[in-house]
Amino acid sequence: MGSHVNTDIEAIGALHDPRRRAVYAYVSRQRHDVSRDEAAGALSISRSLASFHLDRLVGTGLLQVSFRRLSGREGPGAGRPSKLYRRVERQISINVPERRYELLAQLFAGSLHAARGSRIKTGLKKAARRFGQALGASSRSDRPASSLRTLREALDGLGAEPYADGALVRLRNCPFDTVAAAYPQLVCGTNLSLVEVIITGLGTDRLKAGLDPGPGRCCVAIAPSSAKGGRNA
Repeated sequence: MGSHVNTDIEAIGALHDPRRRAVYAYVSRQRHDVSRDEAAGALSISRSLASFHLDRLVGTGLLQVSFRRLSGREGPGAGRPSKLYRRVERQISINVPERRYELLAQLFAGSLHAARGSRIKTGLKKAARRFGQALGASSRSDRPASSLRTLREALDGLGAEPYADGALVRLRNCPFDTVAAAYPQLVCGTNLSLVEVIITGLGTDRLKAGLDPGPGRCCVAIAPSSAKGGRNA
């Protein structure tokens, strides 16, 4: 196994402890840097225990650290800067024996990107639509719930990490990030098709998906149908 595999195994192993896993999950959900006091209060644990788990997660490469005075004051008497934590965006994955599915996806995406005809790309979007419609329909049949809540649960199940931003629902994590970075037009368009038909599968016309890319988030945003949210592809 390569050195990167050993590093990833150590990182995954750090999450075996349920309390540490809860600390990591809490920090990952936040859109701001998290202090030791905040983590301790949110998880109802002591500050020292929160510090222990946070620093362990830093040591395994799952979190990164910054320092800032939370009071905003500067100069003498402002106090020491607080140690703050946020999730590292590096992807961690383990396959034993090693598999390179991401490389295969890169090769497929490169071939599709190079294809001059539109039939192959149209076929890709159709495949995404079939998958999304089935996922939306199955999510709707699981249990009664509001369309928005059910959609967020379905997207969370895909690893997209949805969160509210005013009237919009944005996706913090792009499940296809590595390939999307290389072929944004191809992958983002396919991703939009996927989310659109998940909404269709839910049987609602109250939500719409559009492209609204920005740093640190997925390119797709969901808005109420009456709102002027993301722009359609």
